[in-house]
Amino acid sequence: MKREGKTATAGGLDGETPPFERIVSDHGPLISRIAMSYEADPALREDLTQQIFLAVWQALPSYRADASLKTFIARIAQNRAISFVTRQVRQPPVAEMPERVESDQPTPEDKAIVASERRRLIEATRRLPLPQREVIILVLEGFSYAEIADMLNIAPNALALRLSRAKAALKKMLEGTP
Repeated sequence: MKREGKTATAGGLDGETPPFERIVSDHGPLISRIAMSYEADPALREDLTQQIFLAVWQALPSYRADASLKTFIARIAQNRAISFVTRQVRQPPVAEMPERVESDQPTPEDKAIVASERRRLIEATRRLPLPQREVIILVLEGFSYAEIADMLNIAPNALALRLSRAKAALKKMLEGTP
């Protein structure tokens, strides 16, 4: 590719700009090193390097040979790298999203199953004889055996017997009901 304006020569002598391909081959390592000094992430560094090459390409018509071409390119690379890093700092961090995001919340199906099981347990509990129902409800509410025995004014052994019978009856009802 040749830029319009000054005539391109092989060496870029006499203030003339060499072909862009020559600039890339001669000054590409310089541009890469400058980009590397400003950006650690390989993907972002590649993006920065491409932006620097584009900026050099766009600035070539303004090259007046006041300084060496290397200095001209390095100045463009530094300025582009600084503006690139400044933009990166201002942007909120981006986290990659996995293809499938698992929720901590139960699925609607899980909620329906739990609700169905809860209804079955409540219905089965209602069918228990009153002394067993009292015991199982208080256990399900989280009361200790001592608290339940005290509330119902029964001996701990009687509580254990009622609870055992209530659990057996509930198990039989829940296994037999679809």
